[in-house]
Formats: sequence, structure tokens, C-alpha cells
Amino acid sequence: MACKYPIILVHGIALKDYKFFKAFGRIEDILKSQGHIVYTSTTDGFGTIENNANQLKEQILEVMQKHNVDKVNLIAHSKGGLDSIYLIEHLGMENNIASLTTLSTPHRGSPIATFLLKLPKFLIKIIAFWVNLVYKIFKDKNPDAYKTCIQLKESDNVENRVLKVDADIFVQSYSSTLKRSRDDFIMGIPLLFFKYQNKGDSDGMVSKESSKFGEFKGDMIDDSISHAEMVDLTLNKNKKEKVYAFYLRLVDELKNKGF
Repeated sequence: MACKYPIILVHGIALKDYKFFKAFGRIEDILKSQGHIVYTSTTDGFGTIENNANQLKEQILEVMQKHNVDKVNLIAHSKGGLDSIYLIEHLGMENNIASLTTLSTPHRGSPIATFLLKLPKFLIKIIAFWVNLVYKIFKDKNPDAYKTCIQLKESDNVENRVLKVDADIFVQSYSSTLKRSRDDFIMGIPLLFFKYQNKGDSDGMVSKESSKFGEFKGDMIDDSISHAEMVDLTLNKNKKEKVYAFYLRLVDELKNKGF
């Protein structure tokens, strides 16, 4: 038996479906194989929160019309959680979201973004220009790497940074912990930065503390897993079974709650 409402997997920054590359790896197909209606968001890879929230709204409206439903479930990774929250709070979609699950979303900002913004502004602008150019090739409609980085920086005012959502929406969050740099050759580099800054446990990109939102459930699996591995990127075969089982269990729990 499938979930009552369709599921939309909302990708984070940089990752997006493009030709043979999938932002959530095999996860969408695995959930579909269990009879669930599943889509991956078609938002920009380097779009601002506002831009991506509007794109996500358009997609949700299309999905609801296609399947004749009035709600969807959102499972959002990284910045996708911020896009989803903005959608709910500012775009009049609070009655169309049954549940929101965020996975390593930087609700309190990212020290990586804060560090990058300390670089000379002209250098940041040059980097952002090239990132925008590349992502236009990858079919981003409105890439804005510079503003996106600003939106992801840490905030001194936690209460303003951690947005609220409608009380009728079931909201939960998960984190992940990369225990050793050698466990992921990509995320291992930013993990060293977290350790140097004494930012506590993280997945290489987002700290456990910053991941907390709504009903916090802790790490998604009991293993060393990075920000990228959460969505089946750079995931080795020894962890695949655990990660896939997590998503199946997560969706099964949503189904049992009537979502």
C-alpha cells in the first residue's frame, strides 16, 4: 500500500537531475518500486531560496492536478529544506503540504558559506559568475550563486534564522555524521574545516545542531555517512543497503501516519 499523497524529493544546492545524473541516485526508483508516487524537484541547482520555492510551487501544483490530490509530502535534502519552508510560509502552500522531512538542512546556516563570504568580494563575484554560467548549461533558469551563498551563511539571530511552519503540517528532521575524513574523499575536506572550527558533529557540510528542525530524529543511519552519501552520491556498496532502508522506512512511517 502506497502513501496517500505523492512524494517530492527536494534536492539541495548544486545537485539536480540532468540527463543521466540523478540528484537522489536510485532512491526515487526504489520508492516507486514499492508503489509510491515519487518525483524529484526540478528546481535550479544554484537558485536562491525564493526562486527555487516558486519553481517548487509550480511543480507541486502540476503533481496535485495530475494525481487529483490536494497535498504532497516533501522530503528535502540540504538547502531544499529551506526552499520548502519558504514555499510553506510565503507562497500560500501551507494547506497543500501533508509533511515536511528535512535531511541535513542548514536551518542555522552553514559555516562553509560564512567562510567563503570572507574572501575578497571581487573573487567571490568571479567564482559566482562561472558557477552561474556552468549551471545555465545544466538548464538552471535563474542561477545566482552569490546571493545563494549569502542566504546560507550563519546568522547571529537563531530565532529569525529558524523559520516556523504551519502547526497542521507534520515536520521532522534528520542529520548525518561523517566520522572520519577518509570515509568520503569529497566531503572529507570540508569536514576538516568543521573540526578546525570546533563546530561539533557534521556530515562535512552541515552540523548536527544546524540540522535540527521540528521533531528531530537524530542521524538517519547508525554509520559514518556524509552529506553527499545521504542522497546516494559517492555511496559505497557497504552503506547502500542502510541508506535505501532508511528511505523505505521513512516513507512507510509517513504512510502509517495517513500521509
